[in-house]
Amino acid sequence: MKILPRSAFGQTVLLISFLLFINQIVSYISFALYVIEPNQQQINQLLAKQVRVVFIDIGDARLSPKMAKAFHNETGIGVYYAADAYKFGLAEAGLYPYRSEQMSLLLGGPAEVRISQGDEYLFWIRAPQAPHLWVKIPLMGMEEGNFSPLIFFMAFIGLLSIMGGWLFVRQLNRPLKSLEIAAENVGRGNFPEPLVERGTSEIMAVTQAFNHMSKGIKRLEDDRNLLMAGISHDLRTPLTRIRLASEMMQDQDTFLKEGIETDIDDMNNIIDQFIDYIRHDSKDKAELGDVNILVKEVLNIETPNNRTITFHPSDCPKIPLRHVAVKRALANLVQNAIRYTSDDIDVFTGIERSVEHGVGQDYVFVNVSDHGAGIPTADIDRLFQPFTQGDTARGTGGSGLGLAIIKRVVDKHGGKVKLSNKVSGGLEAKIYLPVKSSGAVF
Repeated sequence: MKILPRSAFGQTVLLISFLLFINQIVSYISFALYVIEPNQQQINQLLAKQVRVVFIDIGDARLSPKMAKAFHNETGIGVYYAADAYKFGLAEAGLYPYRSEQMSLLLGGPAEVRISQGDEYLFWIRAPQAPHLWVKIPLMGMEEGNFSPLIFFMAFIGLLSIMGGWLFVRQLNRPLKSLEIAAENVGRGNFPEPLVERGTSEIMAVTQAFNHMSKGIKRLEDDRNLLMAGISHDLRTPLTRIRLASEMMQDQDTFLKEGIETDIDDMNNIIDQFIDYIRHDSKDKAELGDVNILVKEVLNIETPNNRTITFHPSDCPKIPLRHVAVKRALANLVQNAIRYTSDDIDVFTGIERSVEHGVGQDYVFVNVSDHGAGIPTADIDRLFQPFTQGDTARGTGGSGLGLAIIKRVVDKHGGKVKLSNKVSGGLEAKIYLPVKSSGAVF
């Protein structure tokens, strides 16, 4: 499980938050070293001087009540015995070890500093000059500061930084998202209009290169379609003449005539498969449809009189479908099962959820299950390549374009195809079509 975000937005926000956090720490340390610490030292030196003034002429460490009272009236500084000090607030004062250490250095002996916060901010100091006495020194302007404005300011700066990062990444991702969708469309054989060149100079350069690539691929695709259409026309013309010539053959050549007609039909079927493979059904727009209805239509047409195909439908939601293309793919699945097996065939439909790259997606599936000999596991991926056939266990007829056509159709819908051998024997051919489409197939 990855903790760090993978999106550009998440990584940018994390980077800004981390830099902001480091900046706050450095600012706090700098403020403490260059502002708070010097200020505390000045206060300690001031307190130490005042303590020395109190005990500047003390010889026997005895406290004169009259002197103490007069000193207090003039300066606000009070000198008390321990018992009296506890009565006047020493009991509520807290001990500050760090200040005590600093005061000890300034007064030249062990000293103790306590601070109480009430109506006044009072320093209680026990100096080494008179350990049995406590000096109370009030200071103004030392009240605890209100940090609410500072916290609000830091939160505001952090939120502003995150919003700025979000706007920047959003502006950067817009052309990238358009580029991603366009690349998926081109991969499925749909060629969109040239993308608008916007964003940073690097993004504009990539967009321009993509538009140039898309235009070149479309030109090659058009040339290939034109070439295949010409070949198909040129081949069908002599095949038609051969068929006409075979019709004029003598009765004693019936066996030869039937062989020629069978070969002509096979050649026409192969040409049709070539056309099916290269076509993109550009006029066949995706619409919401029911897979169960398409399966029933295909089975009504493709089921031979001497074979049994059992349909096991399940409740499936309507999904975006190119009806002609999907029917062609389903027909190829059923034809393969009929051609390569002699037992009964089962067709199932249903819905499954798949999780890829941490994202869940619901798929409607169609499963054509036969009871034949199956195919070697090592050949499964290879069979989806054009002009590729399985081993002799499942026959060698045809052009080897059936599964390639199926995969091409399913890929255009954003789905996937899986072949697997059953434990009980036979092959399962399963196609998955997404319930929610990104809009690319439209």
